[in-house]
Amino acid sequence: MVTLLYFARLRETFGTSSEQAVLPDQVGDVRSLTEWLRQRGGVWQEELAAARPVRVAVNQDMASPDTTVRDGDEIAFFPPVTGG
Repeated sequence: MVTLLYFARLRETFGTSSEQAVLPDQVGDVRSLTEWLRQRGGVWQEELAAARPVRVAVNQDMASPDTTVRDGDEIAFFPPVTGG
């Protein structure tokens, strides 16, 4: 089981700030996790589309698409922050 955290527009769009999920065997990295979440359809597919900017952190470290995800991990999804 992993903990998924959603911040900013994602939290508002998905209607939740966090959830616990049991990942299927084929989910082993950030890329496959994102693809699995997209399969929920609707806003999940839209917000996590490849063209939408979304950052991911695994256990509070910035992650790339090939970063491994394991049972017990905390995985956060958030839009990039812009400054000014």
